[in-house]
Amino acid sequence: MFRRLISFVVLIWLFGFLWFAIALPGPLPNTVRTDTIIVLTGSQGRIEHALDVLKAGKAPRLLVSGVGREVTGHEFATEFRVPRRLMKCCVTLGYQAYDTRSNATEAAQWVTRHHARSVRLVTADWHMRRAALELGRELPSGVKVEYDAVPSQPSLTALMLEYLKLLARVALNLAGR
Repeated sequence: MFRRLISFVVLIWLFGFLWFAIALPGPLPNTVRTDTIIVLTGSQGRIEHALDVLKAGKAPRLLVSGVGREVTGHEFATEFRVPRRLMKCCVTLGYQAYDTRSNATEAAQWVTRHHARSVRLVTADWHMRRAALELGRELPSGVKVEYDAVPSQPSLTALMLEYLKLLARVALNLAGR
């Protein structure tokens, strides 16, 4: 009986991982407009995509969460070729976050300050599920989150680690933490 139970748990875990790895979230259609864009720093393409969405007028403002404390606004604008006008009016650099959970806290505070009712969350496809879970825990009720995943080619190790982190976060949620 014990072996059957363990086999069942392993099988469920394996099918869950296969689903996680194969059915990665995709990009949001360009027709969708939101009140804000939140991009989590990390893998290549995230910030560039969020800036493209901002420049296309799909949202009036952008939070870049998890920026290194040593990065200045001028350095950011230079690296990503952001016009001064756009930086001044529409881009906020968030320096408080150091992991996904603190990204969610920083983003929720920013969303509340700007009275946003809808958010476009931009992060890597493999990171989207956990980032959305964390953000959903922190946002005020009634805020709609649109998932805009940046396609990537994660390694099997990266997928496995992210899947384990997601399961741990779900377990903590169920435990009330």
